[in-house]
Amino acid sequence: MNERPYWNMKIEPLLNTPDIIPIQQKNMQQTLEDLYHNAPYWRKRFDELKVKPEQIKTTDDLASAFPPLTKDDVRAAMMEFMGEAGPRGAVEGFMPASISDLVLMCTTSGTTGEPTPYFFTQRDLELWYESISRAFWRAGLRPGMVVIHAMALSMFAAGVPGVQALEHFGALAIPMGAEAGSERLLSFARLYSALIGIDGIVCTPSYAEYLIEKAPEVIGDSLTSIGIKVVFCGGEPGAGIPEVRKKIMEGFGAKVFDAMGMGPILWASCDHEEYQGMHFVTEDTCILELVDPETKECIPVEDGAEGAIVLTPLLSKGLSVIRHIVGDVARIETSPCPCGKTGKRVRIIGRVDDMLKVKGVMVYPAAIDGVIASFVPRVTGEFRIVLTEPPPRVTPPLKLKVEYGEGISEEELPALAKEIADKMHDRLRIRPEIQWVPPKTLERSVHKTRFIEKAYEKK
Repeated sequence: MNERPYWNMKIEPLLNTPDIIPIQQKNMQQTLEDLYHNAPYWRKRFDELKVKPEQIKTTDDLASAFPPLTKDDVRAAMMEFMGEAGPRGAVEGFMPASISDLVLMCTTSGTTGEPTPYFFTQRDLELWYESISRAFWRAGLRPGMVVIHAMALSMFAAGVPGVQALEHFGALAIPMGAEAGSERLLSFARLYSALIGIDGIVCTPSYAEYLIEKAPEVIGDSLTSIGIKVVFCGGEPGAGIPEVRKKIMEGFGAKVFDAMGMGPILWASCDHEEYQGMHFVTEDTCILELVDPETKECIPVEDGAEGAIVLTPLLSKGLSVIRHIVGDVARIETSPCPCGKTGKRVRIIGRVDDMLKVKGVMVYPAAIDGVIASFVPRVTGEFRIVLTEPPPRVTPPLKLKVEYGEGISEEELPALAKEIADKMHDRLRIRPEIQWVPPKTLERSVHKTRFIEKAYEKK
């Protein structure tokens, strides 16, 4: 097996140490100079804030000088530069690059609104290949391995660019894509495993769960028969939920890894039997901060700190933004990881836009997912949060649709509902009202699972 490493492996021992700070500061200074001199919007913002790039020497200086921006702020900023040049003017006003320098456009999923576009120059693609290679390596993938790509191919960075990253890494990529459908993917996986063997699969955790459910029907056997060794998950926080992680590990008979990020910025979990969060593997090319989700005040990045993630990409031209609130709420762990690998760790708690308040208690769908998943196989694991009024405020009780498992009788459901409600009260301090639905009633997703059902829009 070819043991060729990714090209910047020397960064590994420096992550989450004082030695990474000079590298980060040098890259930050270069980025700020580039934005000031080559991106009209950012030069205007520097001038409005009465600050020059050379005055910002530390991450604390950056936080003091620039208020954080939401995705709506970014959209509004780009609209300022529409002018006579139209959309091209907006793009070129915001980035230190021209349209002719760009080689790729991707978008966010648009789960909580309109999809947000972001762009790649060739240099940005190289940064992307480097960051995802660090994550692949930590997951035990190596050049020469055979990996099925089952993320959605259309418009997402984890799609076509994800396939290209596998190729660049040196893997033999099989670009099935989630759009192929579970029957085709499972049938081909069975065929390819017999021909050349399958070492890994890249997909969302919700799609991994769906494939486990469909395998007996499609291939007449469990997914363990395929022989996949690594399930590399991304796009949503499911693989970081112990109960969901356990289900995927047992369903595939494989190790499960969790990764998330934005473009060339990435954090990825390690090979430890107990989930430790995702190591921040791109600390040299990104500044990570935390702010209070409501007040936007800075929260020190220290062991156990929780808040909304704020990112400042470094050395990127297509992803040019200073202190961007990306929407994820996380807990940071800076203490040494028992796996022995470097990098502070990120545990995703939920999405800012998905936060619900029930009697003043903040609740995230990912936390509810963990409780529901702990009752599999008495439930399938599928559920929906039914909102009768616009969020975040929820008039109690929180209403849940939950699929009961195969072989569960109607007589067993009231007692099971009480068990779930009691456990949710112990963990999350809420007691939901459960509406039972039969297995396979709720729609499955090959992309990110949408846990919210907006009943108020149907009135």
